[in-house]
Amino acid sequence: MNFQAIFILAYLLVTIGIGVYAAKKVKNSKDFILAGRSLPLPISTAALFATWFGSETILGSSVEFAKGGFLSVIQDPFGGALCLFLLGLVFAKYLYRMQILTFGDFYKNRYGKKMEFIAGICLIFSYFGWVAAQFVALGIMVQILFGMNQFTAIVIGACLVVFYTYLGGMWSVSLTDFFQSISIIIGLVVVIIELNGIKPIWSSISEKPDGFFRFFPESNYHAWTLYLSAWMVVGFGSLPQQDIFQRVMSAKSEKVAIRASYLSSVLYLLFAMIPLLLGLHAKSLTPEFDLNSETGQLLIPTMISKFSSPWIQVLFFSALISAILSTASGAILAPSSILSENILKYAFKDMNDKKLLLLSRVSVLIIAGISFLLAVGKPSIYALVEDSGGISLVTLFIPMVFGLLSKRADERSALFSLFVGIVTWLILEVYGDDMTSHFYGTIASLIAILFGIYCFPKKEKSQVTT
Repeated sequence: MNFQAIFILAYLLVTIGIGVYAAKKVKNSKDFILAGRSLPLPISTAALFATWFGSETILGSSVEFAKGGFLSVIQDPFGGALCLFLLGLVFAKYLYRMQILTFGDFYKNRYGKKMEFIAGICLIFSYFGWVAAQFVALGIMVQILFGMNQFTAIVIGACLVVFYTYLGGMWSVSLTDFFQSISIIIGLVVVIIELNGIKPIWSSISEKPDGFFRFFPESNYHAWTLYLSAWMVVGFGSLPQQDIFQRVMSAKSEKVAIRASYLSSVLYLLFAMIPLLLGLHAKSLTPEFDLNSETGQLLIPTMISKFSSPWIQVLFFSALISAILSTASGAILAPSSILSENILKYAFKDMNDKKLLLLSRVSVLIIAGISFLLAVGKPSIYALVEDSGGISLVTLFIPMVFGLLSKRADERSALFSLFVGIVTWLILEVYGDDMTSHFYGTIASLIAILFGIYCFPKKEKSQVTT
């Protein structure tokens, strides 16, 4: 074992130690799911910043940018930053005032138990691919650093993140996110400074052809449909996601929740630019590297291994592992919270808080187990993220917006919107243009809820005032 591996092993042990320490703060299911709604601004901001700053940002988006420029990475990081900004601008204040544990609780309170159950199923399924992608990325890092086969590496990586998430829930996620966010920022800044000394970043930028840095598409309908779809998948589709909800609801006050949303949006967009520039630089420094191969996602690690000093390699791989761990832990906890609070608990009677806490922890193991099987079966980060994307956009985004901002939608119109949205999306995925399926699925969901409002007038007063 080389000294880089030893230092990174020590770093991982520190992370586990923080997670175990955080577990001491968990006394009930509210602590496990929302960290007792007590996080200060720095930790709340770090938790939101870490939502997507994982394998897709550093290993996935960097390669896509190197291949196609800004138009290839609208979904991430720009869509992610938009989501966090809109969260602070519109949604955080409404959600924070509701005093609920999960997004499933919102759909239950606003629309009824049928919507709670169906929305919960949609939310849970939207996370499996995302969690599996983080397991694969952790496995890749363990494989590179410790020289073991991929299956064993994925097992070790998955067990690591599941261990402290199982113990401490949102407390472990939040405190480790704070520590890991600092590691991410320091690591990426130091890496880009050293690589700029080997070859100026600006020279790699200047080598690119005209149009590479174009931010808007060509002036035709199809190009703009693709462009808007890319913005919507994460920018709108992640707003009704449980991980975003948990992180903003864990803040100690409404004001902290709003400020953390704005700050995390700026930080995410700012520091997500570094992996994009590193990907561009890596392509320039390693022109022989095949971006379209199965190992394309290793573009940046390959450059770091070839051109960086041993200590810089330690910082980079620590930052990368930090990004993956922070994303993975939150991604596991989110569907686990929905599974325990909005689905499984109805199967048991006399559920006191101690039993609910145990059910929440068991749900972590269930979600992690299914995601692990998916990770072993399809070990491609980009494919796994594609599989998980867009479900919440075409099913839950429109009912959420109308549920928060309008009193006229009821359970029938919300269910109709969800059904039309997902059917439209599935048809286009199978028989049409899967690149624009999210766009048309969302439009269909919007038309359906408007149709439902006028054709299925409400019979009772809404339970939520806005």
